[in-house]
Amino acid sequence: MKNPFKNSYWFKFFSNKYVWVSLSFLIWMVFLDNYSYFEHRFLDKQINDLEDNAAYYQGEIKKDEENIKQLKNPLLIEKYAREKYYMKKDSEDIFIIQFHGDTVKKK
Repeated sequence: MKNPFKNSYWFKFFSNKYVWVSLSFLIWMVFLDNYSYFEHRFLDKQINDLEDNAAYYQGEIKKDEENIKQLKNPLLIEKYAREKYYMKKDSEDIFIIQFHGDTVKKK
């Protein structure tokens, strides 16, 4: 009894040992290896997140450097202390004004 599929293209293709070795290698590299495609995708996502964080912190460093340069001026130090820490001179009074839309309502 002869195999009717023996002369077909697909049968010849899949009966080739090099095709099986190539398919097994491809499956191994994509799914089973320690450095598989999915592991690379995960690592690439982590790298992108870390690069975004690095860019954010570089921007924050530049802002802080500008603030430090500005705080070398004694007048700006006084302005910063008054605005940030509510410091005052002895003869002054501080009034903090809050508007209704500025506060968080408690339940």
